[in-house]
Amino acid sequence: MKTLYISDLDGTLLQPNAELSSTTKRILNEMIEKGLLFSIATARTIASVKSILADVNINLPIVLMNGACIYDIDKEEYINIETLDTRSRKLLLDLIKDNNLKGFAYVIKNNHLFTYFEDIDIKPLQLFHDERVNKYKKPFTKVDSFYQLAQEPLLYFTLIDKKENLDFVYDLIKDAPDLNCVLYKDNYATDTWNLEIYSKKASKYHAVNFLRNYLNLDRVVCFGDNRNDIPLFRASDYKIAVANAVDELKIKSDTIIKSNTQDAVALWLMENGIVSSIQI
Repeated sequence: MKTLYISDLDGTLLQPNAELSSTTKRILNEMIEKGLLFSIATARTIASVKSILADVNINLPIVLMNGACIYDIDKEEYINIETLDTRSRKLLLDLIKDNNLKGFAYVIKNNHLFTYFEDIDIKPLQLFHDERVNKYKKPFTKVDSFYQLAQEPLLYFTLIDKKENLDFVYDLIKDAPDLNCVLYKDNYATDTWNLEIYSKKASKYHAVNFLRNYLNLDRVVCFGDNRNDIPLFRASDYKIAVANAVDELKIKSDTIIKSNTQDAVALWLMENGIVSSIQI
C-alpha cells in the first residue's frame, strides 16, 4: 500500500524551542532515503517552515496555513491555494474593524507570500512578529487598515489575544457558510490563543484529500497535538496523538505515543513506518 505519513509541526514534531532535534532530523532523513513518504501539515507559512525543514530531505508537497495552501518544496511553488471569496472578505474586514481585533492578514500573489498587520501594540502580537522577523527573516508590511487589502487575494487571518476576547468572534463565524476557523491555545505563549480563519474549501482535511489524489495514495497516517489537527485526523486512516496533545484530539486518536520532547514521531516512524515501494 502506498502510505503517506504526515505530521503537524508545533507541539508534535518540533521541540519546545520550535526546532527539530538532531535525532528527529537523522531518523527522518534515513527513512525518507529508504522510500518513506513523509510530509507535514502545519498552521505555519513557508517563511518559517523552509528554515525549520532545511536539514530534512522532504521531497513531497507540504500543507501550510492549516490547509489554505499546499507548497511543492522541490519546485518552490504553490500547487494549491484557497482564497477567501468576496463575501467572506467583507465579513471578516468588518468584524475586525468593528471589534478592534488584532492580528495578521495573508496574501499569496505571483507565488509570493505577503503578511500584513495594522499594529502590534499588544505583547503576543509583538512576540509573534519579532520571532518570525528575527529567527526566520520573514517580511511583514504595515497597513493603515486591512480594508486596503479588500481587492487582494486574501486567504488567511490570524487573530491573537486571550481566549475570552476571541470566544465571541469564534462563535460568530464558526457556522458561516463559506468560512473555516479554529481557536486553539498557543504552544509557546502563556494565556495566548490563536483564532485562524480561512476558506471553507481550506483545511487540513481538504489538503489531505488533495494529496490523496495528487499522490495517488492508498492510506494516510497522521500525527498531531492540538485542536487545529482535528480536521487532519478526520481525513486520515490512522490517527496518532502525542502524549502532550489536548484531550479533544486524544479521544479521536487510534493510539497515543510519547511527547514531542521525546522525538516521539520520529521514533514511531523508525519502528513502525512502512517504507513505500513506490518512489516519487
